[in-house]
Amino acid sequence: MDQICVVTTVVDSRSVADLMAAAAVAGRLAACAQVGGQVDSTYWWRAGVETSTEWSVQFKTAPDRATALVGQIRANHPYEIPEILVTLVDSGDPAYAIWVHETTRT
Repeated sequence: MDQICVVTTVVDSRSVADLMAAAAVAGRLAACAQVGGQVDSTYWWRAGVETSTEWSVQFKTAPDRATALVGQIRANHPYEIPEILVTLVDSGDPAYAIWVHETTRT
């Protein structure tokens, strides 16, 4: 129980970020979700370079809940090809990791 996952994505509006964060926590797929301020992203899309303003969302979850969380994010994401990154955190505060595990149980 000493490992957690941080799942991150970006979306094109604050309201969508807030809804995704709330849905993941309410569904016990994430113990918490943090919506970060605006970030400007530059990327290749459809044979050209684009720049857009996005909001980041970081979800803290247990490793055994990450696949279900990614599925929920993908199903509700407004992008055709969303950025969804899963990072396994090898160490951190043990009490926090226990809280994440306990909180993501239904």
